[in-house]
Amino acid sequence: IMSSAMWKWTCLVSHLLLSTTVSSPAKQQPPHPKRPFITFTGDQAEGTFNHLVVDERTGHIYLGAVNRIYKLSSDLKVLVTHQTGPDEDNPKCYPPRIVQTCNEPLTSTNNINKMLLIDYKENRLIACGSLYQGICKLLRLDDLFKLGEPFHKKEHYLSGVNDSGSVFGVIVSYSNMDDKLFIATAVDGKPEYFPTISSRKLTKNSEADGMFAYVFHDEFVASMIKIPSDTFTIIPDFDIYYIYGFSSGNFVYFLTLQPEMISPPGSTTKEQVYTSKLVRLCKEDTAFNSYVEVPIGCEKNGVEYRLLQAAYLSKAGAILARSLDVSPEDDILFTVFSKGQKRKMKSLDESALCIFVLKKINDRIKDRLQSCYRGEGTLDLAWLKVKDIPCSSALLTIDDNFCGLDMNAPLGVSSMVRGLPIFTEDGDRMTSVIAYVYKNHSLAFVGTKNGKLKK
Repeated sequence: IMSSAMWKWTCLVSHLLLSTTVSSPAKQQPPHPKRPFITFTGDQAEGTFNHLVVDERTGHIYLGAVNRIYKLSSDLKVLVTHQTGPDEDNPKCYPPRIVQTCNEPLTSTNNINKMLLIDYKENRLIACGSLYQGICKLLRLDDLFKLGEPFHKKEHYLSGVNDSGSVFGVIVSYSNMDDKLFIATAVDGKPEYFPTISSRKLTKNSEADGMFAYVFHDEFVASMIKIPSDTFTIIPDFDIYYIYGFSSGNFVYFLTLQPEMISPPGSTTKEQVYTSKLVRLCKEDTAFNSYVEVPIGCEKNGVEYRLLQAAYLSKAGAILARSLDVSPEDDILFTVFSKGQKRKMKSLDESALCIFVLKKINDRIKDRLQSCYRGEGTLDLAWLKVKDIPCSSALLTIDDNFCGLDMNAPLGVSSMVRGLPIFTEDGDRMTSVIAYVYKNHSLAFVGTKNGKLKK
C-alpha cells in the first residue's frame, strides 16, 4: 500500500499528465523504455478536462471534464463514466428553467465541470457544473450513481460563471454532526444572486431538503459574504477570483486575486491593478464576523511578483523547518506568482515560486485585529468601499483563535505579507505546484505553461 505522501505524488503526476502535454527538453535522453509515462486521452469531441481528485484510500482518480465525469484506476484505465451534459439551457435564466419557466431561448449547452470534491465521510463525489447557474450532483464513489441533485431552492445555484476555475470548495468534517462546505466563487457581476463566499450544510442524506442550505440564515445575518452592488459602479468588471482553498487549525483559508483601484506615485488618476490576497474565516463562525483578508506577494532582486497563479499547503519538514526557524509540523504555503500586478488575463512569463509560513500570516492578522479593536485605523477593505470606516475600540483579549464580533468586520490588512522566493523562471511561466515531505526534505513539483514538470 502506498503512503499518503506517495498518493499526493501520484495525484500530481496524474494531474500534470492529464492537463498538459509533458515534453522532454531538447538534448535529453528519452524516458527509459520500461517506464513510460501513463496517459489517458478522452474523446476529443467531449472537450477539455477541468478538475481532478484522487481518492487517497484507493488511488482511484476522478476526472471532471466537459459533459463527463470519469472514474479511472490508478493506472488510468476507465472504470466508470457519468454523463453530465449537454442540456437545454440559457445562462440568462434565473432562476433556472428547471424551477421556473424562462422566456430566453434555450439551446443545447455544455456542462463544464467547475468543482470536484470527495466527501469521504459519506462516500460520495460532489460534482458542480456550469449548467443551470451552477447546480451540483452528488455521485456515489463506487459507480458514479446519482445520489442526489438539489435544485429546488435559490441556494442550490452556486455560481453563474462558466469558467472551470471559478469555484473553490473546502469541506470541514465533524464526527458528531453534519459536515460543512465552504464555497468561494466569482460572481460575474451578479452579487444579488450569488454570495462570493458562503458556508453550506452537507447533509448525510444526499436528497435532503437542506442540502447546500446556508449554515445560518435569518433576516439580518447569514453564513455568507456578498459583494455590494455599488462596488461595481467603481470597478465595473470587479470580481474575486479564488485560486486555492484549505483548512488548518480552527480556520478555513482561500487564496484570491482581485482588482483594485490605486493611485500610482505622482499621479492624480487611479488605475486598475490586481492584488493577491489570503482570506481567513473561522470554521465555527456562522455569521462570518471573522472575515479578514491580507495582501500577499513576493519580491526578488527588485522584481515584484504579485499575480497569484497556484498554491499548495504542505508541512515544513525537518530540514526546511530548521532554516525557517519553525517546527517540522508547521504549515507552509507553496505559491506561484507571475510578475507584476496588471495583467490577470495575460500574465507575464516571469514567475516565482515562494513560500509562506502560515503561522506568520496568522500573527500578522492577529496584530491587525488587536490594533483595530484598540480603535486604530479603518476597516480598510477596498471592495466594500469602507476604507474610511474607523475601527471601534473594545476591551477584550484577542488570542490566536479570535473569531470576531459584530463590529470591525469584515476587516482588511493593509500591509502586504511577503513570501520567501526560492525559485524563479523567466521564460516558461509556472502555472501549478504541489509539495510534500519525503525523508525530512520538503519537495516541490511545479508544472509550467509549456507542459514541463520541474522537481
